[in-house]
Amino acid sequence: MIKIRQSQKRGHANHSWLDTYHTFSFANYYDPDYMGFRALRVINEDRIAPSAGFNTHGHKDMEIITYILEGALEHKDSIGNGSIIYPGDVQRMSAGTGILHSEFNHSQTESVHLLQIWLLPETNGISPSYEQHNFAIAKNPGKLHLVAARDGREGAVTVHQDVDLYGGVLKKCDRTSHILQPQRHAWIQVARGEINLNGLSLNQGDGAAISDETDIVIEATTDAEILLFDLA
Repeated sequence: MIKIRQSQKRGHANHSWLDTYHTFSFANYYDPDYMGFRALRVINEDRIAPSAGFNTHGHKDMEIITYILEGALEHKDSIGNGSIIYPGDVQRMSAGTGILHSEFNHSQTESVHLLQIWLLPETNGISPSYEQHNFAIAKNPGKLHLVAARDGREGAVTVHQDVDLYGGVLKKCDRTSHILQPQRHAWIQVARGEINLNGLSLNQGDGAAISDETDIVIEATTDAEILLFDLA
């Protein structure tokens, strides 16, 4: 079964410095039919104006992943990390018992475009931690790259939840596939471009919840970038 979440039906807020779309209920946007999917709680597509960003604020008991599409994001947190996140980088922050952080557009002239992802952790009350890796996905298109996993295998960032997150940049007509094991589920998020998912058309910003399927086949109908979550 595949259920498509259309881009234009997402929640939307424009704060002048932040233009954001919410796949699931978030902040002032509430949809009881879209509170999350499995352990996946938030997918926000954010565009942040030059030099603007999120002032220091706190989180607790959440796995937060930042995936940059364009531009650069500057990160600082209360456990001593400071970094700049570029396209190809994946940042993982485990809030655990509590963490303060800020995220700002590093550029004074260009906007930054990103996906902010929250996963519910398997266990509350862990020690806060931070990790950032570059995967250079765009340099190796046409395939899915493991970028986050519970066991941190293949150089993926380590998340405290039973999920494998893959990213892929596809050229037009590229075709890739993924096999779901029994009792596993998937969420596909189209970050850019257009794809066919098992024969169904998905456009930029669309998502799809997948259950009771084994074979996931993705074909790019334009140049595209996607995320695939393999979830318990």
